[in-house]
Amino acid sequence: MKNHFELFGLTPAFALEAESLERSYREIQARIHPDRYAHAGDAERRASMQWTTRVNEAYSTLKSPVQRAKYLLEMNGVDVGFETNTQMPADFLLRQLELREALAGAKQPEALDELLAEVRREQRLREQGIAQLIDGSQDYAAAAGEVRKLMFLDKLAAEIDVAYERIE
Repeated sequence: MKNHFELFGLTPAFALEAESLERSYREIQARIHPDRYAHAGDAERRASMQWTTRVNEAYSTLKSPVQRAKYLLEMNGVDVGFETNTQMPADFLLRQLELREALAGAKQPEALDELLAEVRREQRLREQGIAQLIDGSQDYAAAAGEVRKLMFLDKLAAEIDVAYERIE
């Protein structure tokens, strides 16, 4: 059974070219899509559905920076344990409190725009750090801590999206 990277013909790495992933995904989907097997036998249709499900799952995992990092850590024997290990550095937690207070106080779209831009900057910095830790130094334990931080930021970005809907 191929890993998600091999499935798409990619080298296992956190930093990957989104265009290569997209192109490979579309090529595979064109070959295995269930519509191509509409008139085939039951076994072929079932196999097509199974492959489609596997390809979609792999694509979804590799497309998301958090999921891709978690997958790479698991491939390298690091038990991410995000559900049980919620320990964070105090400065990071204080920063999260500041951002959440800013979100609570944001009543105008412009305030949310600024906050979202700030969160996106922090996400990019974390992603660059994760790439260095995973791809550069293979420091998977340190990368796991950075991935947990990125998860916090992703959750905050999603909450900002919900806040936009509330004020519109």
